[in-house]
Amino acid sequence: MLYRWKDGRLEVFLAHPGGPLFAIKDDGHWTIPKGEVDAGEDLLTTAKREFAEEIGVALNPGATFLPLGSIQQKGGKIVHAWAVEQAWDDTQAIRSNEFTMEWPPGSGRTQSFPEVDRAQFFPLNGARRRLKERQVPLLDRLLELVQRG
Repeated sequence: MLYRWKDGRLEVFLAHPGGPLFAIKDDGHWTIPKGEVDAGEDLLTTAKREFAEEIGVALNPGATFLPLGSIQQKGGKIVHAWAVEQAWDDTQAIRSNEFTMEWPPGSGRTQSFPEVDRAQFFPLNGARRRLKERQVPLLDRLLELVQRG
């Protein structure tokens, strides 16, 4: 979970899933950039790789990554998360990897879509509203860590 301080307030970086199924969905559908662990891959290494693949931005390799623990999503997937402070201009275009799916359904045509169609920083209240419900505890853990210093 990328975060920054702007005008004295904490903001977190969230990604909106791409593809036609999420095109008009907003609140409750944003996520932290995340992905699948390759066999034998370290969890933090996976988090850094997936961020780069989904957003197209390399994280500062010398940064301190704060462990946020894990959560279980509604579908059962376990998400392990870290927070890292990094200022980044979120008005820049993102470069996400793509996935393919049959679209429209039943058409027999396969189309490619970006995994993430947009991403930006949000203040905590806005992030709480937009983030998937099961990921909201990660915000609370980040807030607790930064308040402790």
